[in-house]
Amino acid sequence: MDSAMTAHDMAQRRIKAIHGHLTTAAAHDDSPPQLRHSPTAGEFFSDQGYSAVLPEKLQTGKWNVYRSARSPLKLVSRFSDHPEIATLHDNFTRSVEIFRDYKYLGTRIRVDGTVGDYKWMTYGEAGTARAAIGSGLIYHGIPKGSTIGIYFINRPEWMVVDHACSAYSYISVPLYDTLGPDAVKYIVNHAVVHAIFCVPQTLNSLLSFLSEIPSTRLIVVVGGIDDQMPSLPSSTGVQVVTYSKLLSQGRSSLQPFCPPKPEDIATICYTSGTTGTPKGVVLTHGNFIANVAGISLSTSYSPSDVFISYLPLAHIYERVNQIMTVYCGVAVGFYQGDNMKLMDDLAALRPTIFCSVPRLYNRIYAGIMNAVKASGGLRERLFNAAYNAKKQALLNGKNPSPIWDRLVFNKIKDRLGGRVRLMVSGASPLSPDVLEFLRICFGGRIIEGYGMTETTSPISSMDEGDNLNGHVGSPNPACEVKLVDVPEMNYTSDDKPYPRGEICIRGPNVFQGYYKDEEQTREVIDEDGWFHSGDIGLWLPGGRLKIIDRKKNIFKLAQGEYIAPEKIENVYAKCKFVAQCFVYGDSLNSSLVAVVAVDPDVLKGWAASEGIKYENLSQLCNDPSVKAAILADMDAVGREAQLRGFEFVKAVTLVLEQFTVENGLLTPTFKIKRPQAKAYYEKAISNMYAALAASDPSFQKVL
Repeated sequence: MDSAMTAHDMAQRRIKAIHGHLTTAAAHDDSPPQLRHSPTAGEFFSDQGYSAVLPEKLQTGKWNVYRSARSPLKLVSRFSDHPEIATLHDNFTRSVEIFRDYKYLGTRIRVDGTVGDYKWMTYGEAGTARAAIGSGLIYHGIPKGSTIGIYFINRPEWMVVDHACSAYSYISVPLYDTLGPDAVKYIVNHAVVHAIFCVPQTLNSLLSFLSEIPSTRLIVVVGGIDDQMPSLPSSTGVQVVTYSKLLSQGRSSLQPFCPPKPEDIATICYTSGTTGTPKGVVLTHGNFIANVAGISLSTSYSPSDVFISYLPLAHIYERVNQIMTVYCGVAVGFYQGDNMKLMDDLAALRPTIFCSVPRLYNRIYAGIMNAVKASGGLRERLFNAAYNAKKQALLNGKNPSPIWDRLVFNKIKDRLGGRVRLMVSGASPLSPDVLEFLRICFGGRIIEGYGMTETTSPISSMDEGDNLNGHVGSPNPACEVKLVDVPEMNYTSDDKPYPRGEICIRGPNVFQGYYKDEEQTREVIDEDGWFHSGDIGLWLPGGRLKIIDRKKNIFKLAQGEYIAPEKIENVYAKCKFVAQCFVYGDSLNSSLVAVVAVDPDVLKGWAASEGIKYENLSQLCNDPSVKAAILADMDAVGREAQLRGFEFVKAVTLVLEQFTVENGLLTPTFKIKRPQAKAYYEKAISNMYAALAASDPSFQKVL
């Protein structure tokens, strides 16, 4: 009898255990119960809030590999609700069927070059155009698997050409408009580009070195006029046609799609880097689908959303944004092509999704704060009261009173069109203060993410409901992340309070390698498949990743203190006088100096308020009292951000010339080219150190 009772108890326990793994369907739902993840999986991962931590090797490994808590046991490689989507062609084909009559690509530019309201191409129309463009390439004898160059800035035709490449198994190669002719020539030859889509402005550049790009057989001019196309001698073997001519040629001889496989190359995306020739990052259809499928688990768009496209499509950040918009049936409006008119485009389009970079968010922050300070009196007090009340409510997890939006923040929201519900920041670190400011002033969800071309963009991003600032969130479910010790810089997994090291990534979103460059590929992808990013990070509680700086950008001062210059530059970017800032130091000197590209309007306004007479702005920039005033303002901003003593710059050089891609001081993703900036400002840097040595007997220089 006792043994029978024991057997009965055991059976009951088993039934109870099985029920423990089942999630009960809603009362009105007739679907069977769903299996829940087994708790025994806890043997293989430890829950850290937004991340799950696993051992690198099951038997012997340290518990140092972080994955998204949304998919801890399997890295995402397909959309969970549409696993049949394996390529970019599959993704677009599905959207053409589902969203056929929905708005897709919008532009304000008319055929005659004038600007008006947004006019739209539907998903169905874009689908038809991509078939015609792909068929046109076949008509001109461009073989399957060829590389196709795209040499113009964002506009609807960019996306149509890219979709045509996917549908007919071509490989798209963006040619940066900002890289200059030498780099474009290098990429065309290195990638053996067969056809190039350009615009009239970039056509002349191509024609100037046509004899030096022998692989190119066809040039298609978007926005070109048929009777204005140059007729090249047949000896060149190159045909020049307009985009509209190629469309009609393709329409007249439509070809069936030639769908790619997930492992086929979708694009070769050349990154400028801060030194050397561009490197071709090889990304497959599978890479793109995995990454966007991972993003879709935490961020959702809908067909009612409107997205503004102005970040360069030649870069991976915007490229991945576009794949996500296609998947969700979003309307994409393009800017006019002039950053100075972006605010006008925002007002006309009224987007709901706004993806940008810290450089622009910093300018928005500075512009609004300067306007608030200039308004003075009651308006300034009202803004501060509204800001603090909303900040306090958000910190306490409460809904702020709508009165503050009506009185203050709706006017600020109107600057971006008034409908933005989601703001995303990427490409470089965003100051926590600026992120908080955006969250309070614009409402909605603000996400900071971290990604690289080599990882098909997002490696990590902030999770919904996470109100802590100053980090880049948890891993994308399409990859796993670990930190590797960098002993020469004293970064280790045993660091207190948080483990630190070089950020390494592995998963279906990691690139295949650098095109025709096995040596550089081996330098960054190890034998276990981990991509070494060169970025230094640390894990905050909750499994959130925080970027400290680039491994190669960290330098030591004479007294042995490590400096992360980009962190300091981001702090000083909030100073009203500072448009851009280059912080410099080295192991021969004990303090930092900076070259500051001033905001001319702020400088003029300040000089007028101080009653300072001057002939021109250059004279102001060289005035010691002006330098002292700006340095004092930078010091105040630094104290507010709690910079450590050795992180304050001790001298500044003020310049009027901005750091740009054209003068060689910025990469096309707007990161400072440090070696070039050091060389460019070498005289100013040595003068600052000489002046510091002369004025301060305690100034230390190691000889």
